[in-house]
Amino acid sequence: MKNESGRSLIEIVGVLAITAVMTASAIAIYNSIRRNQHNTIAAATLREVAKDINMLMGMRGDYTGISVDYLVKAGALATPDAPIGKTWNIDVGIDRTTFVINLYGLSRAECEFFASAMPAWATDMYINGYNATQVVNCFPGSENDVSFTGM
Repeated sequence: MKNESGRSLIEIVGVLAITAVMTASAIAIYNSIRRNQHNTIAAATLREVAKDINMLMGMRGDYTGISVDYLVKAGALATPDAPIGKTWNIDVGIDRTTFVINLYGLSRAECEFFASAMPAWATDMYINGYNATQVVNCFPGSENDVSFTGM
């Protein structure tokens, strides 16, 4: 009688299934960490932009003339690229004593990240046209707009 040793096909398939589940979990965790890091970096960039705007224009008490191009020319921004989303702009507020940072084309996850808490430097936050303290409505897809008012 011959003794055979080795693994059965069912054991090999079981090991492969466990490996596949572990790999899929690791990829999901990695993507989540990456997305959170990207959002955190974007929030820090916006905080620095608000600080630079206050430093460059705040002494005057009038934010007329503020824009992304102005900040690039002043050396406060390295590029005019949006820190998050598709595009962005910086405008003067209605009363000229505030500025508005508008982010366009955010994904639902990016929108919900900013909706979770208003930044300390902002006085108001609007999500898709609604005041974020009253209504938070992030759309599916990548058509969300978030605006921050600072002073």
